[in-house]
Amino acid sequence: MGKRYQWMEEQFGLTTQEQLTCGCHVHVSVESDEEGVAVIDRIGPWLPVLVALSSNSPFWHGNDTLYSSYRSRVWGRWPMSGPTDLFGSAERYEERVSAMVATGVLGDRGMVYFDARLSHRYPTVEIRVADVCLDASTTVLVATLARALVETAAREWKAGRRPLGHGVSLLRLAGWRAARSGLDDDLLHPVTMRPVPCEEAVTALLDHVRDALEESGDLDMARKTAMSLLEHGTGARVQRELLERTGSLGAMVAECARRTQAP
Repeated sequence: MGKRYQWMEEQFGLTTQEQLTCGCHVHVSVESDEEGVAVIDRIGPWLPVLVALSSNSPFWHGNDTLYSSYRSRVWGRWPMSGPTDLFGSAERYEERVSAMVATGVLGDRGMVYFDARLSHRYPTVEIRVADVCLDASTTVLVATLARALVETAAREWKAGRRPLGHGVSLLRLAGWRAARSGLDDDLLHPVTMRPVPCEEAVTALLDHVRDALEESGDLDMARKTAMSLLEHGTGARVQRELLERTGSLGAMVAECARRTQAP
């Protein structure tokens, strides 16, 4: 274990020891930090839908959590994780990150675990909310939608359109709802923050990024994969169905592993 992770274990104790989760992080290039922060300010309300689509962590320590994405709840124990209020500019973003590091609670800038952040290594916005998916096609969908969200948000910023402006308290509730429901119950609509059938929230996301998907040639694929998930279920539903059929967590895990292997 490196010194950085030794420090984290000493600093955060059991939170570090129990951080046995893996996430799917998507990097999307931006032209500048200013554009990147404008994107971060605009994509937050849509990220819970990505959580729902990618949900693939219903079990924890051998027990059904009743969540579809319990990974996001475990990850949320870090004090520097989660959604953010509007920054408004790259300067204010930098001020916030510097202030967080200056508290001494964080060891470095790499520990700023916002749901979406400016990468400290690459010229990208890094979207960090998704589970590792059971099927590769779902991962492709998450990456495709992430790229389309960034492109759409950049265009809105350049056109002078303001962010929706939902506060952190509402964004946290939307994230919790997505983690709990997956695609098996209602979600909060990204625009209204009111409960709607999950199909409506997914359709709203697809409509929101339609132009970007069309231009990249991804619209048909994105629609087809999203509709398949709505019909057949995410990895969380598949895991529960496998456990019910086999009666064995070991057999369920073995079958999930088999599904990830190349034919």
